[in-house]
Amino acid sequence: MKTTMTEHVAAYLVERSMLGFKVSGPDARLLRSFAGFADEQDCGTLTNDLVIHWAKDRSRISLPFTWAGRLAVVKPFAAYMTRLDPATEFPETPIFGKSRRRLTPHIYTDDEILGLMAAARALQSQGELRSVVFEALIGLIAATGLRLSEAINLRCCDVDIEACCATVRMTKFRKSRHVPFHRSVANALGSYLQVRERFVRLEEEQAFFTIASGQRLNKRTVHGVFQRLRLAAGLVPRGSYPHVRIHDLRHTFICRRLERWQADGCDIDNAIAALSTYVGHTKVSDTYWYMTGIPDLMAIAGSRFEGFALGEDAYV
Repeated sequence: MKTTMTEHVAAYLVERSMLGFKVSGPDARLLRSFAGFADEQDCGTLTNDLVIHWAKDRSRISLPFTWAGRLAVVKPFAAYMTRLDPATEFPETPIFGKSRRRLTPHIYTDDEILGLMAAARALQSQGELRSVVFEALIGLIAATGLRLSEAINLRCCDVDIEACCATVRMTKFRKSRHVPFHRSVANALGSYLQVRERFVRLEEEQAFFTIASGQRLNKRTVHGVFQRLRLAAGLVPRGSYPHVRIHDLRHTFICRRLERWQADGCDIDNAIAALSTYVGHTKVSDTYWYMTGIPDLMAIAGSRFEGFALGEDAYV
């Protein structure tokens, strides 16, 4: 009896899990969708026609970028299948174009960040804790560039106010790191904890950012409240997204740091490696993207290249 594609995908995900990779989420669901489609077609072998048909005709969004993303999910599984079935095929060229794209984010001004925090302080519908928790959350992300998931997953034992450092554990790429912050951030977080303790007893393993019941914030709640805050602050998007996002605070942190280093005459090539580690990028190229993805930094990158092309010694 032949092995079904569904069984192959299950074995592949088990192997990936044993290697330390995350095997849950949208990618795993897409792989299982592909496997079910292949079994419906009674295809025991992964072929170009099969994967293209699934990527294009079974997608709810009829855009080449979406189709390319679906192919990208199947590609590592196809490499796995070649070990089991030499007849396995997979498109050798990106027939639908790139599977990843970077849209220009909204880069906040200082006044816009202060406006968001002021709007958070005005949240009184569910008590004082609701207002201070969102003010502290926005302030911490703006000051450190944490991802939203990293911030809301912080536990009380992860935030050392005296040492001015947070420990981010098992983050997006299953890595942990220390994130130092400024004393002014520590003072603000200390003030938040003083209010928090009036509502929720401080326990080491409890969520740092919590609602009055002691439960940690979840992404859906944060995004819902943030929508109210950006409207209250009157924020108008300047990037490629239709709305200003809380994730843009992370982009803003990285861009402002690069701009400040440039103004101070720092060696960007050395400093950017430290920044990449600080914000949790797995590849320094992800950090370098900001030099070309943001108009203000693109001008800096252009002038640096021009100086390099002219053989100038000092083009930083």
